[in-house]
Amino acid sequence: MTEAPNSQANLAAVAQIAVIPSILDVVCRLTGMGFAAVAHVTETQWLACSVLDHINFGLKPGGELDLKSTICNEIRQHRQAVIIDNVAEDPAYCGHHTPATYGLKSYISMPILMPDGSFFGTLCAIDPHPHRVNTPEIVQTFKLFAELIAFHLDAIRRLADAKAAADEQQGISELREQFIAVLGHDLRNPVASIDAGATLILKRPHMAVEIAGQIKQSAGRISNLIESVLDFARGRLGGEFPVDKAQVVLGPVLTQVASELQRTHLDRQIEVSLDLAQPILCDSVRLSQLLSNLLANALTHGAPDRPIIVLGGVRQGVFELSVSNGGAPIQDHALSRLFQPFFRAKVRSSQEGLGLGLFICSEIAKAHAGTLEVSSTEADTRFTFRMPVSV
Repeated sequence: MTEAPNSQANLAAVAQIAVIPSILDVVCRLTGMGFAAVAHVTETQWLACSVLDHINFGLKPGGELDLKSTICNEIRQHRQAVIIDNVAEDPAYCGHHTPATYGLKSYISMPILMPDGSFFGTLCAIDPHPHRVNTPEIVQTFKLFAELIAFHLDAIRRLADAKAAADEQQGISELREQFIAVLGHDLRNPVASIDAGATLILKRPHMAVEIAGQIKQSAGRISNLIESVLDFARGRLGGEFPVDKAQVVLGPVLTQVASELQRTHLDRQIEVSLDLAQPILCDSVRLSQLLSNLLANALTHGAPDRPIIVLGGVRQGVFELSVSNGGAPIQDHALSRLFQPFFRAKVRSSQEGLGLGLFICSEIAKAHAGTLEVSSTEADTRFTFRMPVSV
């Protein structure tokens, strides 16, 4: 059986408790039994977390027993210790399937209960020979050991939670600093341009019409920054990224996006091939934004002498849109971070923009129940968006 992630975590937690090997050794010496273990027991799994085996029982840490074959499954339900000196003489367990299955004569198992009342598992010992274990001293020792194990497990969990919370706060702090720095940097230029334009109009009113166009362009850049910030906030805060879906023929819509960017980049070549004659249920405004961001990224980072290629169509019930450009491939260490917000703030600080474009693209893809993937080789860098057309 493949171990679940929480099983690995419990194995690691028990392994951190340095005193457990000593506890198992004392258990065996105190009872005379040859096998002792700390087990994590759930509704579906019996997992050995720590083991001391002098009888070649064959179980090691990470090993599992069939849950229904164990008495620990019953202990998980009633949360009471089970203590058997001699199975053959025990009226409750002489006919039980567990001793018969594993050839046991003596058995003791104490529940490990966490401070919050949850059941972790058991501290248990077994042996193929009868032993006198049902004594107040042994039972009380097992109980104290179980409580000690639970105390350590709880401390480890609390420490892990505190570390996770600290890491999250550190991440938020770093993100806040990046956000303020990048936003301040990228707002400074258009604001300065508007201020300079207004000053020039006051000095030379006859140039108002000419300067107004520059001011409008700067205002547009600020507006785009604000929209990006709002989109980022929606995605980062875990809210539903807003989409307004309708049946739309995307061909003309996406072609218009590419045409607008081509007009502002006359020195670059954008080749568009779209086979999208049938309506698709989507938010055409958001998909236009996705294409615009991908094209802007390609124009910024692609080789100037290589065309940017836009391909789109529906194949086997999946809408696919890709944007590719030539140029140096993206380094492996950067590929996994491309869709993180503000990524360019650390690696491309000279570039304009908040570094939110690809992050927003990924959020648009998620909002359409789709995916956004990137591949980058010497041949080209390609971003590919896919979504089921039935969504």
